[in-house]
Amino acid sequence: MNRKLRMGMVGGGKDAFIGAIHRIAAHMDGLVEVVCGALSINPEIAKESGKALFLPENRTYLNFEEMIEKERQLPADERMDFVTIVTPNFAHFAPAMLALDNGFHVVIEKPITFSLDEALQLKKKVEETGLLLMLTHTYSGYPMVKQAKQMVEDNAFGKIRKIYVEYPQGWLSTLTEREGNAGAAWRTDPTKSGKSGAMGDIGTHAAHLAEYISGLKISHLCADLNTMVEGRRLEDDGNVLLKFDNGAAGVLMASQVAAGEENALKIRIYGEKGGIEWAQMEPNTLLVKWHTEPTQTYRAGTNGFLSDIAKFNCRTPAGHPEGYLEAFANLYRSFSLTLSARLDGENPSGLLDFPSVDEGIRGMAFIDTVIKSGDSNEKWTVFEINN
Repeated sequence: MNRKLRMGMVGGGKDAFIGAIHRIAAHMDGLVEVVCGALSINPEIAKESGKALFLPENRTYLNFEEMIEKERQLPADERMDFVTIVTPNFAHFAPAMLALDNGFHVVIEKPITFSLDEALQLKKKVEETGLLLMLTHTYSGYPMVKQAKQMVEDNAFGKIRKIYVEYPQGWLSTLTEREGNAGAAWRTDPTKSGKSGAMGDIGTHAAHLAEYISGLKISHLCADLNTMVEGRRLEDDGNVLLKFDNGAAGVLMASQVAAGEENALKIRIYGEKGGIEWAQMEPNTLLVKWHTEPTQTYRAGTNGFLSDIAKFNCRTPAGHPEGYLEAFANLYRSFSLTLSARLDGENPSGLLDFPSVDEGIRGMAFIDTVIKSGDSNEKWTVFEINN
């Protein structure tokens, strides 16, 4: 490609946290430029946000329908190439479907949709159109997560037996959704977030990370869900026993009422010969533990000890902190290079790796199964995707 990819955005206007993160990540490698947006359902905020991003007035749209229709009518060398959707969960499906129907590739926040049925419809549309869809499961973008995945894939630890993944946060320890916290308000509202609170918001990240690194699929689960803050409409805490398709056992904990915690996602995976430990708040470090040898500490950086895919996702020399923004940018880089190769009629590099609609479907099925299990008196609930 002899040009940048052109990105449109739905949502993510002024003062929206995740929209700014997407724009920073998309811009980091110089492969993408934001050319248009329908940045808010509030017309004034949409216009102000467009001005703040220096978007042309005629490409600052007041709704996603207008944006997709008018962009489709522009010449091929002007219109957006893809749209990034950063709205609350209930407003993911409609713009994604309309974009795909009009020939635009899609990047979408997780969870992918409001329901499993919507996710399955999106997959069908992706297959019909042949277009790309990336789901931003951010934590799969960290280089040491890539390293852990590669070591498991290379059978360094033998058959995987045990997986522990935990995601404690403390930001919903009070009824902050009634105190003017807009992010808390929609995440705890079942009409906007869906049938799950903590498990839908952060439990899906934990489940995805467990499957991503291990290469296994959850086959059964047993969930205990709790609403700890009185007056809250969705669960804010949960514990899930897991069974995987190779017979491995696991434990998943997700809580947004772990008072004092920040964003303490952590995973441990053990096989016959050893295992790994990685924590999101210390992302440059991967502990590699062995049954018959001392523990090793792997560090991110451009050195000879890491796998090719881990080195590809490192951006600075060893000792320079890389974090959330860089992990996000790694996803956008893989997506952008894949899309650019496709537009040039070429095959993308084998090192390019990003979550797709399939991971989105498994995330929605995880939510459904967790809720079903939490409501059941049975010990185990089958993890299934009903088409």
